[in-house]
Amino acid sequence: MDNEHVAQFNVYIMKRYCQTLTLVDDEEMIRQYVEVHSHVWPEVIAGQREVGILDMQIYRHGRDLFMIMDTVDEFDFAKDMARLATLPRQAEWEAYVSRFQGSKADARSDEKWQLMERIF
Repeated sequence: MDNEHVAQFNVYIMKRYCQTLTLVDDEEMIRQYVEVHSHVWPEVIAGQREVGILDMQIYRHGRDLFMIMDTVDEFDFAKDMARLATLPRQAEWEAYVSRFQGSKADARSDEKWQLMERIF
């Protein structure tokens, strides 16, 4: 591969984190949680981009959630997630969604969502 193609390829290098969380056992609360995520606050999305989260997707199977988070290559999970927690409206968002997640209102995202180990 020539240098032009190698440089072009490097633009797409990123890190991927997969996390899981189990929602409260209440169908109405789960419905509301899904609805809330159809209009995530713009400040929360902006904060994610500011710390290097390029894309975030959440999938649901019953009460179980699976999050895929793609980040810039230099993303440091502990440092950047702690920084994210300090950005505008992030703590408010976490407190808002905590009732669906069965967690304390002051819990940060990285305290609720459990990192998964890649096995394949």
